[in-house]
Amino acid sequence: MISKKQALAIAIFPLLGIADQMKASPEEDRPNIILFLVDDMGWQDTSLPFWTEKTSYNEIYETPNMERLAQQGMMFTQAYASSVSSPSRCSLLTGMNAARHRVTNWTFPKNGSTDRKSDVLEFPKWNVNGICQVADIPYTYQVTALPQLLKDNGYHTIHCGKAHFGAINTPGENPHHFGFEVNIAGHAGGGLASYLGENNFGNKEDGSANHPFSIPGLEKYWGKDIFVTEALTIEAISALRKAQQYEQPFFLYMSHYAIHVPLDKDMRFYPKYIDKGLTPQEAAYASLIEGMDKSLGDLMDYLEANNLADNTIILFMSDNGGLSSESNWRSGMLHTQNYPLNSGKGSAYEGGIREPMIVSWPGKVSPNSRCDKQLIIEDFFPSILEMAGVEEYTTVQPIDGISFIPLLEGTDDSSLVRTLIWNFPNLWGNVGPGIGSTCTIRQGNWKLIYYYETGEKELFNIHEDIGEKNNQAALLPNKVKQLSKELGSRLRSMDAQRPTLKKTGEQVAWPDEI
Repeated sequence: MISKKQALAIAIFPLLGIADQMKASPEEDRPNIILFLVDDMGWQDTSLPFWTEKTSYNEIYETPNMERLAQQGMMFTQAYASSVSSPSRCSLLTGMNAARHRVTNWTFPKNGSTDRKSDVLEFPKWNVNGICQVADIPYTYQVTALPQLLKDNGYHTIHCGKAHFGAINTPGENPHHFGFEVNIAGHAGGGLASYLGENNFGNKEDGSANHPFSIPGLEKYWGKDIFVTEALTIEAISALRKAQQYEQPFFLYMSHYAIHVPLDKDMRFYPKYIDKGLTPQEAAYASLIEGMDKSLGDLMDYLEANNLADNTIILFMSDNGGLSSESNWRSGMLHTQNYPLNSGKGSAYEGGIREPMIVSWPGKVSPNSRCDKQLIIEDFFPSILEMAGVEEYTTVQPIDGISFIPLLEGTDDSSLVRTLIWNFPNLWGNVGPGIGSTCTIRQGNWKLIYYYETGEKELFNIHEDIGEKNNQAALLPNKVKQLSKELGSRLRSMDAQRPTLKKTGEQVAWPDEI
């Protein structure tokens, strides 16, 4: 078994997988935990400003419950995830960096890649089937998942909404297999066919799917005038009501399909945004955001009404940046921007990877506080286990994440500079700034992006240039060299993948080899 100190050592210097055994804290009154994850939500898709100043987007959107949550807890201004969905979600469940678990693009078809074609690169055989709880499933990474550890330590575990951990018809498609005792509407799909109950959320009347992303398990709402965000919230609250009868602490993974496309109109809020002068696409998107925020408020209201608020931790996060790419501009379907950040979903730029994050922990986290330190999605794994009092645990996978509890408590060593890395040896479906086959490192204020296809490197001082407009690679070759060396070393230590050049059949160079 490993202690918290040993877990931290493994997070910094990951070595071998560990046998499966764990031990919970003897504390009786362990907190309930709600992890509220939003799909495709950008850093500026809220009335709550995560920058040093309010932007026009903060003025447009209305998210009073995000503001309410922030008043109760701590905002994180530099919280990061992967630039697309499955890598983030798999890192969240496993504590691993995507470079290590190799689920580096979004999953869905069994044994099939979702990479866009390239004339220059042949992409590696990444884990297209996602993560898995058992061994020897092709193109998967076997893991001991976060909900399984929580369940084994006395938590009642609930999954509600989008899963997207594994490909269709593989064990990883089903949240039950990762330790969730309850699964509401989670499957292999990475999006949704329809938000609308009157459209049966994309299902046919005979129960078969109209679309690969038809939402399962919400038949009671078919044909009704209800938005899926509302239906999921009702079901989540019903699951919490049942959980109270068990007299166990609960872990609710509230993983909304919102605010992913399609841009269906949530008519509870849509007219308001038309009156504000937004285009129909923009107003529909804003209605998705406010509907998500209402869900957050409904959950908070339930906790307060049932005397659960004082002993429930709420963590708010998004899985990747807002959908804002050149393809959207060209199609006339642009509905969001991530200003002052550059680009959006699928991009190595800040608009693709920097997320809105809030943590409320009554009695532990100072209300209305703010943290500007950097963290990344895999950090949720050790942090939530520590919150739950799971002091000793073992996993079949090494852990890259580091607990952010010291950041919440204000006891972190401010002299330590966190180094974050991303690896995307793939090609996402859309085009736009920073969207390519890349690997990236963030260390202190500096960020280096290396493009596998061209060998180009970009260097930005994020503190001074949050919009990544001033590439300083040519001006600071020593900084480029230092970050390239660190990035190459870390990728090799994780046995990360890289593409192959079609012309020569050779693997592209590591960033420190150019």
